[in-house]
Amino acid sequence: MTDRPRAPLRILILGGTGLTGPYQVRYALERGHKVTVFNRGRRSNRVPAGVEQLQGDRNLHQVDALKGREWDVVIDNPVTLPFWVKDAAEVLKGRVRQYVFISTISVYDPAGQTSITESSPLLEYQGGDPLAVTQEEFARNFEQLYGRLKTASEREASKWFGSQATIIRPGLIVGPGDGSFRFGYWPYRIERGGEILAPGDGSDPIQIIDGRDLAEWTIRMVENGTTGTFNATGPRSPMTMADQLYGIRAAFSGSTELSFTWVPADFLAAQKVSPWGDMPTWLPKSDPEHVISKTSSERAIAAGLTFRSLATTAVDSQKWLRELPEATRAQVVKNAGLTPEREREVLAAWHETRK
Repeated sequence: MTDRPRAPLRILILGGTGLTGPYQVRYALERGHKVTVFNRGRRSNRVPAGVEQLQGDRNLHQVDALKGREWDVVIDNPVTLPFWVKDAAEVLKGRVRQYVFISTISVYDPAGQTSITESSPLLEYQGGDPLAVTQEEFARNFEQLYGRLKTASEREASKWFGSQATIIRPGLIVGPGDGSFRFGYWPYRIERGGEILAPGDGSDPIQIIDGRDLAEWTIRMVENGTTGTFNATGPRSPMTMADQLYGIRAAFSGSTELSFTWVPADFLAAQKVSPWGDMPTWLPKSDPEHVISKTSSERAIAAGLTFRSLATTAVDSQKWLRELPEATRAQVVKNAGLTPEREREVLAAWHETRK
């Protein structure tokens, strides 16, 4: 969708300097909207000229900069704790027409599911009042609490904004700017060439969404005033691990010699090679959570979600990585995937079993 919006909006973006926020800001500006960002001000260099910047710290309940102001739309990107939603809502209710909460498909309870839609069961917080959870408690129990607190945050958003709320549940957000290296490992590793350890048999489902696609669609959603709950992950058609790796390889074809060695999940588990961390984007079918990689985004597609090609995301991710300062690039590369030494060690152990 490339048509211009009917009228400019006053858009408040809570966050705005992370992975998707800068893309939201730039796209909104390109389409003629007036943008304000609210954050701690630690990455102001990511905010382009012409954007109003307000400062506060939601973890410390500091939202005074939002008081007495009105916007057409608020897009809430960085929430990890339900009280962040409550604090913002107390100030903004009645002063915005639409509240967009960026959640996650990690809210879903995969137990007993074969696929995921917006009506699938959600993980629930069981520890008492979710509004009382602190940043310190969340950090100590991140894996256990992340999805559950996102569910609680969604409920808080619906409580305050009702039919004015839009809940967007992205899958794994990737592309240039993603310092987690959860997807970037693969274009980085494939461009290096040689023998590449590939997990499983290639048939495991994979889902990702380029942060630019998510950001631009979010802006178009607020232009249309679209509310409700939407999964937002890609690609449009099902993708396997083999589709992903061979697709990335095609994007870098001719640059170097390489081969994939597919290693079974049980052998990788015995070698303590973990899904998602050591083998990014991958959840084997033996993992109870693998069904999350079979999430339907049909509602979002019907509402205008579009997708860049895998090749574009891969090439742009690697270009972004190469252009980072050397020290920053070295740190990003440590965030996910196997080191060259560890990869060679696991491959050697696998080949030994084949003799």
